[in-house]
Amino acid sequence: MAQLLRVQNFTVSSDGIAAGEDQTLERPFGHVEPERLFSWAGATASWPMRTDAGGSRGLDDYFTRDFDRNIGAEIMGRNKFGPQRGPWPDDAWRGWWGDEPPFRTPVFVMTHHERPSFTLSDTTFHFVGGEPAEVLAQAREAAQGKDVRLGGGVTTIREFLDADLVDAMHVVVSPVKLGTGLRLWESPDELLDRFHLEAVPSPSGVTHHLFWRK
Repeated sequence: MAQLLRVQNFTVSSDGIAAGEDQTLERPFGHVEPERLFSWAGATASWPMRTDAGGSRGLDDYFTRDFDRNIGAEIMGRNKFGPQRGPWPDDAWRGWWGDEPPFRTPVFVMTHHERPSFTLSDTTFHFVGGEPAEVLAQAREAAQGKDVRLGGGVTTIREFLDADLVDAMHVVVSPVKLGTGLRLWESPDELLDRFHLEAVPSPSGVTHHLFWRK
C-alpha cells in the first residue's frame, strides 16, 4: 500500500482559524484560547491526558482513538514545536510536551535553523530544512512503510497543500467564530478541485470534515 500523508484531528473555528497570532511561551496558540477549539477531544474517553474513567464515546471518541493509527512519522512546523523565532539561542528548549511527548515516532521539525536531533522517551525530534517534498521524503523513509502525519500548524499544512502533497485530511470545525488569526481556509469548498469531501456532524456540535484525493 502507498504511504499516505495525512492530517489528523486538526481543529479550526467556523471561520477557518486554527491558531492566534503573537505566540508566546505562556500562550502557545497566541490570542486564541485552545479550549474553545479542542473541548470536543478533551471530553472523550480516549483523550490521552484524561485522569479519570469518564468521557464520551461515539464519533468524537473514535477520531481521538484514530489519531495514531498506522502513523510512522510526523512532520510539524517550527512554531508547533516552540515559540522561538530566528536562530536557536541554545538547545535547551525540547518542546511543549515534557519528557514523554505524545508522538511516539520520529518527528521532523521544519526550520531554517537546524540543530542536533534528540530523543525523549520514544520520540526523536529531527530539525530539517528544505522544501516540503524533501522533508516528506525523509519522513516517509523514517516511517518504514507506515503513513506520515502532517501535524501543523496551519502555515505548514498550507505549504504542503500548495505543493499538492497531502493525500487525506480530517479537519474538525468547531462551532466558534474567532475573527482573526491563522486561517486554514475561507471555506472547505476551496479544496474540492482536488479532494472529495464528506462532512459528518457530531452531537458535540463540531463537524468532522473528511477529505481524500480525487
